[in-house]
Amino acid sequence: MALHFSTKAGTLSGLQERLRSARIAPLLSFTVRDWQMGRHACFRDVRGRLGDGPWIVRSSCLREDGAQASGAGAFLSIADVTEAELESAIEQVIASYGDTHLADEVLIQPMLANVVRSGVAFSHDPNTCAPYRVVNWSEGSDTASVTSGMGGRLWQQAARSEVPPPPSLVPMIALLEELLELFDGVPVDCEFAVTREAAGEVLWLLQARPLILPTPAESETDQAARLDSIQRKVARGMQPHPFLIGQRTVYGVMPDWNPAEIIGIRPKPLALSLYRDLVTDSIWAYQRHNYGYRNLRSFPLMPHFFGLPYIDVRLSFNSFIPADLDEGLAGRLVDHYIDRLLAEPTLHDKVEFEIVFSCYTLDLSQRLERLASAGFLEHELEAISTSLRKLTNRIVHPKDGLWRADAAKLDTLNARREELLASNADPLERIYWLLEDAKRYGTLPFAGLARAGFVAVQMLKSLVTVGVFSQADYDCFMAGVSTVSGQLARDRATLDKATFLARYGHLRPGTYDILSPRYDEAPELYFDWTQRPSAPEPVQPFSLTLPQMREIVKQLEEHGLQPDPVGLLDFMQAGIELRELAKFHFTRNLSDALALIAEVGAQHGISREDMAYCDIGAFQELHVAAADPKDVLLHSIEQGKARYEKTLKLSLPPVITRPEDVWSFEWPETAPNFITQKQVTAPVVGSDDREKLAGAIVCIPNADPGFDWLFAYPIAGLITAWGGANSHMAIRAGELGLPAVIGAGEVLYRRWSAAQRLHLDCPGRWVEMLA
Repeated sequence: MALHFSTKAGTLSGLQERLRSARIAPLLSFTVRDWQMGRHACFRDVRGRLGDGPWIVRSSCLREDGAQASGAGAFLSIADVTEAELESAIEQVIASYGDTHLADEVLIQPMLANVVRSGVAFSHDPNTCAPYRVVNWSEGSDTASVTSGMGGRLWQQAARSEVPPPPSLVPMIALLEELLELFDGVPVDCEFAVTREAAGEVLWLLQARPLILPTPAESETDQAARLDSIQRKVARGMQPHPFLIGQRTVYGVMPDWNPAEIIGIRPKPLALSLYRDLVTDSIWAYQRHNYGYRNLRSFPLMPHFFGLPYIDVRLSFNSFIPADLDEGLAGRLVDHYIDRLLAEPTLHDKVEFEIVFSCYTLDLSQRLERLASAGFLEHELEAISTSLRKLTNRIVHPKDGLWRADAAKLDTLNARREELLASNADPLERIYWLLEDAKRYGTLPFAGLARAGFVAVQMLKSLVTVGVFSQADYDCFMAGVSTVSGQLARDRATLDKATFLARYGHLRPGTYDILSPRYDEAPELYFDWTQRPSAPEPVQPFSLTLPQMREIVKQLEEHGLQPDPVGLLDFMQAGIELRELAKFHFTRNLSDALALIAEVGAQHGISREDMAYCDIGAFQELHVAAADPKDVLLHSIEQGKARYEKTLKLSLPPVITRPEDVWSFEWPETAPNFITQKQVTAPVVGSDDREKLAGAIVCIPNADPGFDWLFAYPIAGLITAWGGANSHMAIRAGELGLPAVIGAGEVLYRRWSAAQRLHLDCPGRWVEMLA
């Protein structure tokens, strides 16, 4: 017969005789009425049935562990209670109930000794409501470290996974399966501890309650069918390919064009299809080939697994190989890169800084020593160095640098947009040409300028490595860079509302998301127009000393690089600035197209919310075909909604290193990017809490330029879940001298954004939760 959940004490008592996969410590419970009527009898029962202590006095209130609300953490539990402290502890626990009901209980158990591991386990993922077994645990004796939000490790596996978990977690998974069976499949949430006894480790169940899910749980059969499909797709992708070098691949959400940062890990179908069309299906490869790298045209960079976008890392690594490098050497290089990422998956958002050699820098010979220790020969290192020098000189050439032609295309983009919007073209035609122009004159040159910006930052870092610049010089140079974002903050302080919105109104957090309002669609959401912020302090301009000038001349001559010192500094500044400018201009085309897409939907009685599920291919079809627009759009939306429902039920690791990873994995703690050499201690707020932004550390999901409105407020620091070392927000924080943690990753971001107060120590690369 199936068990039923009751109070914390009642559920544990009901399980004591039935549970086989874990032990339950002896327990005693009494009601508030019992306590008020005869506390001496309660004392006698505690000593008689639970020994001499120490004990843990736990809440067992009628308002916790219910089917509609868990009340988790709402009431007090007091550990390590001695006999002298017992009465006070019971009174404190009862007082924590507030409006006490006489039937509320107090639960007392002996304290466990020799705890080596503890945490919480769920039979279903609370985020996706899918049947994933989730174990969040920490090693050590503190049984409250996970439940108090201090972190720990996180393992997740699908219900029918045949991939064994780590040996230490096998008992926890068995406990979840038994609880599901005992409670007739009702999703369960439990707390556990593991102690070390003479006979070995022992698992203890501390609490079991119903897991409250916002939507009905998905069936294990449906989940298994979908994961099996993804596993087969991943396994096929990891095979050798006749037109690619490298024996295998890895999939990640952050390498290269990092979709997690730009469109999020679960984008709606419109955002996903727009990003593919504008960047990752073909434009990315055209730009790389144009700049002298291998030809990867016709290879889509970003596959997706039921709507979860990933970068094919082998493709990315192929595209960073100079086109003139020997095929055999190139193949070994790609395999080495992939092996390095497999050895250090936390580098997945730093592949260009830490793994790949994609441009020539002044410290390249030192960096290439890593390849020498991996078995690459001296003549091979020289071949790599020569190819990279030739490729880099084409990019940074003072007169004919490839970035100059790309910068000129932005003027064409703007002129064509004005001409198109002034014409009598209908909305469908405008959407088509706004996006086509965004590719040819927007994202293609942006990709080139982003490459130039990366080379600029790498070159700047190498000046520090070889001793020409100090870290302070680096910070000063970055602070002196004048990006669009910096101009936005200055203009917010000086321009009137109408002029400001005419210039910046197309920006939005979530650049590809039709549901994110533009600045000019919801100006009150982003800015406080009742007061004008003070203008940012003018930055001390960066200047070279004469010895630095001489040393740079010497370095450039020794390395065979073409620019002179002034040309190099001009390139580094322009590379960083123009990357942001290109993004600013192409996103205007994209934003205008999204506004027109919403307008077309409205004409046919379709809401913005529904249009977010439409694939951009529907609009491309409507441009070339005589068809009923409403039918085409509704059909696309219906398909998009059906697929997105599956997207929401799916959890995959940020880096997929083998096909089996789709079934079970540990969430990694990433190595975040710390910006500036500053420290700050401040309260933590989300971006939507506008009244509390001043002086706060602000948490945002990704490093999207649409969040630039934040810098109109005097924020103290910034944390993003996703974002690379060279992302928009990293550049922006460096420019402002703002202490920031960019790309914390899902686990750390969840922990830090839930804190009330944090200390960011950027030079020490450390974040401390203070409250």
